[in-house]
Amino acid sequence: MAARYQMTGRTAAEISGSVEAGIRTGALSAGTALPAVRALAHELAVSPATVAKAYQALRQRGLIETAGRNGTRVRPRPPIAAHRAARQPAVPPGALDLSAGEPDPRFLPPLGPHLAAVAATATNPIGYAEAGVLPELVERARSRLADDGIPADQLTVTGGALDGIERLLTAHLRPGDPVAVEDPGWANLLDLIAALGLRPVGVPVDAAGPTAAGLRAALAAGARALVVTSRAQNPTGAAVTAERAAELRALLADHPDLLLIEDDHAAELAPVPLAPLAGATRTWAFVRSVSKPYGPDLRLAVLAGDDETVARVAGRMRIGTGWVSTLLQRLVLRLWADPEVADLVAAARDSYTGRLAALRDALTDRGIVAQGVAGINVWVPVPDETRAVTGLRDAGYAVAPGALFRVASGPAIRITITRLDPAGVEPLADAVTRAVSATAPHTFTA
Repeated sequence: MAARYQMTGRTAAEISGSVEAGIRTGALSAGTALPAVRALAHELAVSPATVAKAYQALRQRGLIETAGRNGTRVRPRPPIAAHRAARQPAVPPGALDLSAGEPDPRFLPPLGPHLAAVAATATNPIGYAEAGVLPELVERARSRLADDGIPADQLTVTGGALDGIERLLTAHLRPGDPVAVEDPGWANLLDLIAALGLRPVGVPVDAAGPTAAGLRAALAAGARALVVTSRAQNPTGAAVTAERAAELRALLADHPDLLLIEDDHAAELAPVPLAPLAGATRTWAFVRSVSKPYGPDLRLAVLAGDDETVARVAGRMRIGTGWVSTLLQRLVLRLWADPEVADLVAAARDSYTGRLAALRDALTDRGIVAQGVAGINVWVPVPDETRAVTGLRDAGYAVAPGALFRVASGPAIRITITRLDPAGVEPLADAVTRAVSATAPHTFTA
């Protein structure tokens, strides 16, 4: 059914502005179907070409998407801030929130003592001339990356992983360029690609990472960049193995000009060794943030890569935000150097790994397909996402619908285990089994 919101306008700019206003106020919510081009053109007494141009502009800005036979719809998370009154609570009152994808706050290091130490030592204000990446952070980051086999002769710092990825994409690509992405993949990355006007090309993911066949198809489709999650892939919990890395390297060797971006957001939280692709192409970058191990509010990532790529990112920062706060850099240095913090991160890794395996095994025992090798998420294919999410909500659990993470892969739900205590695993597994079974005429199997 077409949206009831009354769109207005005589020009493409006016029509697109009207749709944007509807999204901003909440009159056009996520997933709302928009009128067909000819229907809206007739309603507004304009040419179909005018409406098509308006829709094209909205698609290029990541506000709407073409959903095949389902027509044109508002994207699940359009890149525009909605009015507070238009926002709907994501989690029903009383429900256990297993949808957020955030680390367990019980395993995040206390920042107070380290902030006090940074304040005590930062006696001289930093001016514009002295600001930038601290040499001591570069040295420490370079050593940490080298331990994982990442060449880090050239290195800079960005305001988190997604900030680094955005700078990499804008430095090398133009709107309309195809980008190979994991499918299912990180929702924020898919939103960013839409907002930049780039075109996602899905690469299927299994437990060992992006499949060789999927990458081969994406390369044949003309992909100009590839974004890979090294470990603890969101949402499937996949981790690139040494064998899979060798396969992918062999394919990338024939595409030396492709932009290769690796995201190792889990870092110390990953229970499996890193199998990097760094250097498989001439243009590459390896990004590692501190948010998952140390806290989401620590917006800092180290970015290593080839000379030209790192120089482009650092240069663009210099004429934009300038630099990542040196106070934040000093805080991260202290966290890296504190053995008690290292022990806490190790405890988080072990706890996440145990809870992930417990839920995955409990679901498998009930005949439910569940994916998750590393990280904090379990991915469960289902016949019907909406019914599965609704059934779990009615049982007292909030989970994330797979639509947020998919390009062309099948329906599923994502369950984050960071708020799930061991005693809650079996009841949750029972609830998932009931919700999945209720979405199909027979018990769901692979």
